[in-house]
Amino acid sequence: MLPPLDVPTMLLMTAAASLTMACSLAAMRQGRREGTGLWALALMLHTATYILYTLRGAVPDWASIVLANTLLSGTFALVLAAIDQFQGRGLPWRRMVLPVAATTLLSGVFIDDYRARLLVMGILPPLQLLLALQALWQPRLPQVRGAVLLSVGLGLQVLLLSMRGVLVVTSSIPIEGFTRGSSMQSVVFMAAFMVVILASLGFILMTKDRADAANRHFAAHDALTGVANRRSLIAALERDVARAVRTREPYALMMLDIDHFKAVNDTRGHLAGDQVLCHVAAMLRTRLRAQDLVGRYGGEEFLVLLPDTPLRGAMELAEVLRQAVAQTPCMHEGRALPVTVSIGVCGGRLEQGDHGDLLIHTADQALYAAKAAGRNRVEGALLPRDGPPTLPMQRREGLAYPVPFPHRSEELP
Repeated sequence: MLPPLDVPTMLLMTAAASLTMACSLAAMRQGRREGTGLWALALMLHTATYILYTLRGAVPDWASIVLANTLLSGTFALVLAAIDQFQGRGLPWRRMVLPVAATTLLSGVFIDDYRARLLVMGILPPLQLLLALQALWQPRLPQVRGAVLLSVGLGLQVLLLSMRGVLVVTSSIPIEGFTRGSSMQSVVFMAAFMVVILASLGFILMTKDRADAANRHFAAHDALTGVANRRSLIAALERDVARAVRTREPYALMMLDIDHFKAVNDTRGHLAGDQVLCHVAAMLRTRLRAQDLVGRYGGEEFLVLLPDTPLRGAMELAEVLRQAVAQTPCMHEGRALPVTVSIGVCGGRLEQGDHGDLLIHTADQALYAAKAAGRNRVEGALLPRDGPPTLPMQRREGLAYPVPFPHRSEELP
């Protein structure tokens, strides 16, 4: 066991650590509601709790016992609230308020019974922390480094508070034991100092991991529609082309343009235009394979990358997509906005020297042909080998395909 340490010194160390962490979290808090503010408030209550503990005997017992224990219970209630807010849930008011009220009541009832108070604090706060741990891991977090560190901190606090409650029942504890240094008190208060550091660093790491994940997402995705952005599209296309050249697999690309999109913005407003973009992106994303990639190329244009897909299969899929968009109007402010798209498709087996720009240019030429032919249609082009792209395939509006995702149809002759 540890040799007895000076209790007031350890209490002040814990208060100082809590205050430092609270100020740090308050300084890093941003506009997003991720529990950081609630965690900082919890640390402020923890600071006040340990200052009142330090003043035991110098202030009235109701302050250093009842109020201090209430603030400690409030600290754990705010920890639970911060975790729930981080998880995107509402504040669990019942699970927050009831333990705090019970702690206040029982601390007042047993204000002169140190053993009973230790037993109460060995039961209620551990239950609060177990609720916080349950909230932390439901659902399981995608980034677990910070959650593990936070769990270690809270778990250590649960273990020590519970052990002290058990010792109350199984051994004789002097009434004056709180202010008089002992091995048990040294372990408990040293652990309290460690918990503040571990749990707070764990929560900070959780918010950092989420911010890093969000930054990675927005670096590769269009902020409005959620599909891939132009930069990630081009990077994926170049990787796909290099692989298709090596493996001699067919490759296809679609360029899709929303018909009369400017008219939507001019007559319905830009919010309606944004809704149309999101609607079309969602229609595309839900009708593609896992290995396909859809992204916003710019403005109202989208690219769809189709690895290991011959031109005929891409043409058939394009017609399925065109029909799906045409038959599903976009809802905006309770009104249905009709939407159609024109699609240019290119594809074939790639050869040494082929690159992504060639596919984009060829699909763009096919898209131009679709729009020139009246819009709301699909046009396909073979990859050019000697001369400009050829447009051997046309699709009439309304042509139906019985197979919804025929990506692997036989290649055109």
